[in-house]
Amino acid sequence: MSAGPAGSGSAPHRFAHYFVICGLDNETGLEPDALAGENFDQSPLKRTFKSKVLAHYPQNIECNPFDQDAVNMLCMPKGLSFRTQRDSLAPRFHSFLITREDGSRTYGFVHTFYEEVTSAQIRSAMQTLHQMHQAEQHTSPHTCPSASSSSSSSSSSSMDSLASSSDEAESPSSQAGGRRGCGCSGSGYDAERDTLYVSKSICIITPMPFMHACRRFLTQLQKAVVSQQPPPLPLESYVYNVLYEVPLPPPGRSLKFHGVYEPILCQRPGPSELPLADFPLGDAFQLLGVENLVQLFTCVLLEMQVLLYSQDYQRLMVVAEGITTLLFPFQWQHVYVPILPASLLHFLDAPVPYLMGLQSKEGTDRSKLELPQEANLCFVDIDNHCIELPEDFPQFPNKTEFIQELTEVLLHYGLSPAGGVAPPPPTTTQTCVTGTGLKSTALKELVDDGRNGNLPGEALDVLELLQGNPTLERLQALAKRTGVKVARLEALVAGQKALGEDSTGGRTGAEEEELRNAKINVQLREVFAARFATMFADYEAFVIQNSPDLESWLTNREQMHNFDKASFLSDQPEPFLPFLSRFIETQMFATFIDNKIMSQWEEKEPLLRVFDGRIEKARLYNVRAPSLRSSVYQKCTFLKESAQAIEQRLMKIDHTAIHPHLLDMKIGQGKYQQGFFPKLQADVLASGPTNNKWSNRTGPAQRRREWPRQQPDHLGLDNDLKEKYMQEARSLGKNLRQPKLSDLSPAVIAQTNWKFVEGLLKECRMKTKRMLVEKMGREAVEMGHGEANITGLEENTLIASLCDLLERIWSHGLQVKQGKSALWSHLMHYQAREELTEQQAESPVSTGQDRRKSESSIGLPALRVSVVQDMRHIQNMGEIKTDVGRARAWIRLSLEKKVLSQHLKQLLSNQALTKKLYKRYAFLRCEEEKEQFLFHLLSLNTVDYFCFTSVFTTIMIPYRAVIIPIKKLSNAMTTSNPWVCVSGELGDSGIMQIPKNVLEMTFDSAFRPHTHISALFKCQNLGKLTTVQLGHDNAGLLAKWLVDCVMVRNEITGHTYKFPCGRWLGKGVDDGSLERILIGELVVPCSDEEVVRGSKTPPPQRSPSQLRRISITSITGRGNKPTTDQIQDAISEAINNILKHFHKPEKERGSLTVLLCGEGGLVGAVEQFFYHGFRTARLFQKNIFVWDFIERSVVYMESADQMGDLQETPEPFGLTCDSLCRYANAINNTSRNIGKDGKFQLLICLGARDRLLSNWLPLLVDCPIITRMYEDSALLRDRVAVNSLIGILQSLHDFPITLETSLTKGVDL
Repeated sequence: MSAGPAGSGSAPHRFAHYFVICGLDNETGLEPDALAGENFDQSPLKRTFKSKVLAHYPQNIECNPFDQDAVNMLCMPKGLSFRTQRDSLAPRFHSFLITREDGSRTYGFVHTFYEEVTSAQIRSAMQTLHQMHQAEQHTSPHTCPSASSSSSSSSSSSMDSLASSSDEAESPSSQAGGRRGCGCSGSGYDAERDTLYVSKSICIITPMPFMHACRRFLTQLQKAVVSQQPPPLPLESYVYNVLYEVPLPPPGRSLKFHGVYEPILCQRPGPSELPLADFPLGDAFQLLGVENLVQLFTCVLLEMQVLLYSQDYQRLMVVAEGITTLLFPFQWQHVYVPILPASLLHFLDAPVPYLMGLQSKEGTDRSKLELPQEANLCFVDIDNHCIELPEDFPQFPNKTEFIQELTEVLLHYGLSPAGGVAPPPPTTTQTCVTGTGLKSTALKELVDDGRNGNLPGEALDVLELLQGNPTLERLQALAKRTGVKVARLEALVAGQKALGEDSTGGRTGAEEEELRNAKINVQLREVFAARFATMFADYEAFVIQNSPDLESWLTNREQMHNFDKASFLSDQPEPFLPFLSRFIETQMFATFIDNKIMSQWEEKEPLLRVFDGRIEKARLYNVRAPSLRSSVYQKCTFLKESAQAIEQRLMKIDHTAIHPHLLDMKIGQGKYQQGFFPKLQADVLASGPTNNKWSNRTGPAQRRREWPRQQPDHLGLDNDLKEKYMQEARSLGKNLRQPKLSDLSPAVIAQTNWKFVEGLLKECRMKTKRMLVEKMGREAVEMGHGEANITGLEENTLIASLCDLLERIWSHGLQVKQGKSALWSHLMHYQAREELTEQQAESPVSTGQDRRKSESSIGLPALRVSVVQDMRHIQNMGEIKTDVGRARAWIRLSLEKKVLSQHLKQLLSNQALTKKLYKRYAFLRCEEEKEQFLFHLLSLNTVDYFCFTSVFTTIMIPYRAVIIPIKKLSNAMTTSNPWVCVSGELGDSGIMQIPKNVLEMTFDSAFRPHTHISALFKCQNLGKLTTVQLGHDNAGLLAKWLVDCVMVRNEITGHTYKFPCGRWLGKGVDDGSLERILIGELVVPCSDEEVVRGSKTPPPQRSPSQLRRISITSITGRGNKPTTDQIQDAISEAINNILKHFHKPEKERGSLTVLLCGEGGLVGAVEQFFYHGFRTARLFQKNIFVWDFIERSVVYMESADQMGDLQETPEPFGLTCDSLCRYANAINNTSRNIGKDGKFQLLICLGARDRLLSNWLPLLVDCPIITRMYEDSALLRDRVAVNSLIGILQSLHDFPITLETSLTKGVDL
């Protein structure tokens, strides 16, 4: 925790910076707090009135200027609270923190108690308000506000309803039930009969979170005021002491200073330990339970919006601080307001990740709390011990074992891991200390002080006197007999703590509790730290450091890749990927890596230094040797030593601060009335001593900070410029770190909103750029942008974060919302209006329509594209149950169809609707920013996404298949019954018969008629389409059919695939095939609006064109025979592509069928090899195919085998011969009507799959049939070429080739 930048003088090294008193200012009287949301329906005792900072000492400190408004607001977040003698007047404690612009923090600790109101003016004002309220209640029909609390309709502003729901004042009298609780009678105020009390706060502001010490100091101070006996010294002495004479303990040391009645201990971790965290983590686990806390922790790591909700300010603070300390070595980089004052509720509108705490009211139902944005919100109801998680939520790695380890730590300290337990109140100091206890405490202190040179002469005499006292010795013997532990004098003189015979070592109850809390804290934190040390043990290997100096790095920060994300993820165990892929995209991870890179030129950031030290230590012990990708859970090994370090520090106090002493005050000053906290003497508290031994000490941290200043040429940058660069570099598309608490003028609120708008636009620019660069891969690298590596996982992460950004943009400045998703709510309003217009016109919706040109311009009817049409597709998907899910599916669908920008533009073109739904300052009503935003989204149209198809794999999708014959009318007709089977990466449609009567005729632009067969069918999502099986039953007179291609379109996404054929289907024509397997390619849409702006990525898989088919099958007489070099290159290329395929992560591989059978695939290349020099003389007009050569060779081998010619051959050779015959016969005997080329294709596929192809080649080469069917120059008769082909094919033996069922169906091996 940063203690703020060093200023002049001693302030940075002081334990406390300010002492503050807040409460009712009798001079200004009662002022209603308008910002806190006035509620005149309530009894005046329950209304909110403005509090004031009554005094603060000292006036100002340079390194931490006093922010009066913020401190007042956070000391009394609900303003003044009035009570009568009937109410509970128990004091309360809470903490707060203020985060500065640079991210450094200051902590405040507040003790709130009730004082009697003595001002007659205030009492009569309250009486008058009460009478007015009663008169109003009698004139209006009675409605008890608690019954009708604040259920706001969806048309009211969510912010206003929020204010009113958190406004029902917090008073235990409302628990009394009945009419009394509503402030209508009974709980009223009568000046004659009732005593009026008002809240007052004393607060101590410190640079570090010493919560326990501050709590004990403030409690003792307030007790001194209410106690019957006046305190030993005036209150000013204690306040002066804590402000000016108590130093910050140095790292790794402990400190004792003195409150009014008892000493107070605090300690600070050493440089290699986890940073200071004094909030009781055990309490956070008790409130929420381990399971919930780990889920909340995951949300915070993934930088979601987190809202904590509790009646108790301290609980909000304990959970918020607990969670942020567990993030080590990372730090929360966004808005952090653990206690959100009532006047700042508009901050919940912030369209950025935040961690905020909101005070709930008794009886306020969660369902009545309307929040502006809930799509990415983690809502934590602390008092009811439950948590609402966002959708689409990855689990923390090794979550089960992790929870188990945390549970063990909690059970060790007797804490329940299930949660739902309110932590016990802290052990507080008793006002009257018993005689014996006091004596032993006094003795201990005297010895400690003697050791620290802090004792005046008289006290030393007292010590000597006590040591030689026979009465005390008798007392000690008596104590021993009765079992009471009293400090032994010998131990005292030796300067040690009184250990007694038991482990408590004579510590008070409060000290015991403090030690236990510190141990629980550090052990729980060690478990979390160990998880990160294991997960990121090798992170340094993936940090990209390519800048010569800090200046050039800072200047180019935005364009640079700092971390090799793809390589890092490829090294991680599969189950960790969903979480890690999202976590490494966060701001906290980016800042962590930035700090790592900057540590080349600057001193290491403290958290990074500790973390790197841990990793180094683990390496020494060789913890991570077995395997990088291991997901085996490793337990934390530091638990014992971390707890011991703390215990040792608290047992042996390193420093004791100067005792409080009388100050130089005038006689009569420092007196006060019992029960009233006095206004202290400002003159003595205004400044500290000049000769304080702490004030001139320069800590090593400050010396380090000053070092760069002493060397002006250190960087060639002055510090201001460097700081500016750093802020910009770190912000990287994130905006406002911390909202201003102090100034709440409309102008400042408007400026804050403007910052949000600018930040959202910058974030949109960064995200779209990142998505483009990652997706365009190789092209982008050639253009000089980063790495060519994106995985499906990474793409999914980027798209999820785009969905999150759109939700945040749509919820900024929102006035009206239905459901949890702001975007879907807007779409629903738009749909309702459009459908109304449609009904009135009684014609299809015309607005926002874009009838896309049919991609193939033949056969496929135009597809209607509109916002509402795509919404209907999503609404018909029964799998999606929530609004947030529907909005995300709609974004994914629009992105895949390349209409996201167009759709959103259409949605926002209805300005009347936007005005109704959004406040004036909302992002969507800032015209220029909105235009730029849509332009950034438009750039995503230049790349292909399958983010809808690949995610919703189980939905039913309508497909349209069109079979297009070659354009000779006679060939287009067929009397047989055609069928198709469409296959994709996720499955196949099954065989679908196409009725003959669906022949359609269309006319092209020149009015030439074209006939085709079209069929619409519905089946489960097939993913990217790969093959189509097309066939017919050979019935009727016209049973021969020349097919040009088959087109298949996904009717939801509009993706159209073309499956070229260019061959006959029919007996006695071509190769006699009645069915063919066609390989598909995605058709690039060519409507004008698609081709907007620049470079188009090549389609992911190109597929066979008709040209290759023709050049292979009718090679004779065409004049385009490939040369031997071309054939050999084609084979090498095809094998290379298959090898690359297997070297990709499994999820990223795409279709192997295309690499085997598509254009440039292995089958085509081997086919060319076999057709080279093949004698295809047409005997009696009959074509001869390579399959004929295979068949004849098989017949020859079988007959030779029967005649015994192969008996003498070595065993493997005979087996190979058998396998070739078996496979060829199985293919011939299949019930399918595939032609000769189809059979050869199948043989090569099966040979490649079963690693037999390289064994079959020598058999075919040695078969005498080859001389009859091949010319001498043929490649198949060239031993060198054949051996080289065998060598290349053997490289496939290391990989498992699996074939689609569409290829192997019906072959019985």
